[in-house]
Amino acid sequence: MKVKSVLIIISLSIASGLGAGIAAAAGDPPAPPPDDKKKDAVLERYSAASAKQDWPAAAAVLQEGVKQNPSNADYHNLLAYSLRKGPNPDMSLVFKHYNEALRIDPKHKGAHEYLGEAYLMVGNLPKAREHLAQLDKLCFFGCSEYSDLKKAIAAHEAKVAKQ
Repeated sequence: MKVKSVLIIISLSIASGLGAGIAAAAGDPPAPPPDDKKKDAVLERYSAASAKQDWPAAAAVLQEGVKQNPSNADYHNLLAYSLRKGPNPDMSLVFKHYNEALRIDPKHKGAHEYLGEAYLMVGNLPKAREHLAQLDKLCFFGCSEYSDLKKAIAAHEAKVAKQ
């Protein structure tokens, strides 16, 4: 009888460990990085400007960042976003930086979402849908970028239908 109890306890322990492993694989957030990790000064300055919705200042910070590190996909993505959100966006420059972010990192979910939204701004629904399809492939269990672009496409379609 004692052997059976011990086996049950071991089985429950193993099952519990497997459950934790499955939960981790299902997308539980990773442990936060240690505080001693060097912070990105460009992204910190961008965050401060974007929190105030000062898009020209945010773009200026990121233009400086792109000059210093032209292979940083996040800088290109956020530069394009800042340009797009600012007054009188130069859409050719917006598309240039989103495409550069995706050239550097073809799996950059934020760039796919924002590029899809930029295509909606210029009325190119098929290109927006292409980026939604890319996000569908990248976000196996779903992600906010996919959901946000899907909502933006639906809103665009509803707006066009009313016209």
